[in-house]
Formats: sequence, structure tokens, C-alpha cells
Amino acid sequence: MNFFVIGCGRVGSELALRLYKNGSKVVVIDKNREALNGLSPEFRGRTIEGDVLAEQMLERAGIAEADGIATVTNSDTLNAVVGHMASKIYKVPVVVTRNYDPVMLPVLRAFGCNVVSSTSWGAQRIQELLLDPSFYSIFSAGNGEVEVYEVVIPPAWNGKPLGDLLRDNPDCLPVALTRAGHAVLPYADTVLQSGDMLNVSATFVGIKALRLHLDSGAEV
Repeated sequence: MNFFVIGCGRVGSELALRLYKNGSKVVVIDKNREALNGLSPEFRGRTIEGDVLAEQMLERAGIAEADGIATVTNSDTLNAVVGHMASKIYKVPVVVTRNYDPVMLPVLRAFGCNVVSSTSWGAQRIQELLLDPSFYSIFSAGNGEVEVYEVVIPPAWNGKPLGDLLRDNPDCLPVALTRAGHAVLPYADTVLQSGDMLNVSATFVGIKALRLHLDSGAEV
């Protein structure tokens, strides 16, 4: 596959190397030659020094043949503009845009690109760990708005149905339950056992409510 990476900072250089190692053709564009020189010696893709907004720069680089583009510069505005151009003008099938300032997140989304906000995701993950490190997130969708968590069932919930645990919590849905190394699809009438590993998909509001419900298990 053929990918473009716009911006060769820490994220861009790491992404370019990963894509290259995966067998893809990679074009990296940055206006700073020193940034391009920072690419790993293992990278054997194409590098272009120049302003990505310069007239016909993307066309000369072959953007029309790209299967995907990632705009990962340190400018939200530049990322949005280049992402929009790639999507609407050059019809690149997959466009991923990096977000720095959470205030700009709605603007980037308005351009119709896939947005990855390391700031928003990182802040939420740190908040979760500070509140309760025992709730381990194993998958994050979007920018962390929805995550899949591993939750260990405490003794207080032994013998009680899953439906009771998730009652009145529409922001938390069961994904899988693992017992003695065997995973099953859980249902409302599934009887919980102490030590079960329950995977749930939840928003921050949903996982917070689940924490409170687990703590009150002895009273349910």
C-alpha cells in the first residue's frame, strides 16, 4: 500500500517507520530537512523537503495514488487543511489527522477526517488511572470516548446475575466474561463468580457508575 505522512516529528517518524516495516510504500513530507534527517536509518521510503501547501506539491509527490494519508504536524490548522485537501480534492480513501489542542477538536471533526487527539486521550487515561488503577483499559475507540475495560469481579458479587451489576447503566455494555481461561459472551442472567474477568465497553460516565456499583455489591 502507498501512504503519505505529513510532518516528521516524533509521531511522524515513528509512524513512517512502522508503515515501512509493514511492507508499505511511504512518502514523508516536512519543510524541515533536519526533521527528515531524524528518520531511523532503517527507513527506506521517500522523503520530500518542502511546504506541503505549496502549489502542486502534493500532486508532484503522487498524492493521487495514495491509499491513505496521515497529517501529524504540530499545527492543528495545517493538519485540518491538508487532510481536507487530501480527502475532497485528491479523493484519498483514508485520512487521519492528529490533534494537539482539544479546543480545535470539533473543527477538525467538521472537516470529516478521522481525528486522533493524543492530548484528550492521554488526559482521560491518566484520570482513570488516578481514580482507580485496578480498572485496566485494553482498547480505546476514537479519542478515548469509549474504551473496553477489564474488570475483576470481587467476592461481594459472587453468585449474583450480571444484569444486576449493569442495571440502570446504559453507558456500560458487557463484551466478554472469562472464567478459568475460557471466555463466553455474557448475558443479563449470567451468574457472576468471584475472580471472573469481565470485559465491558463503556464511556467514562459508564465506568465510573460501574465502579460505584461494584463497591456497593454487598448491599445489592
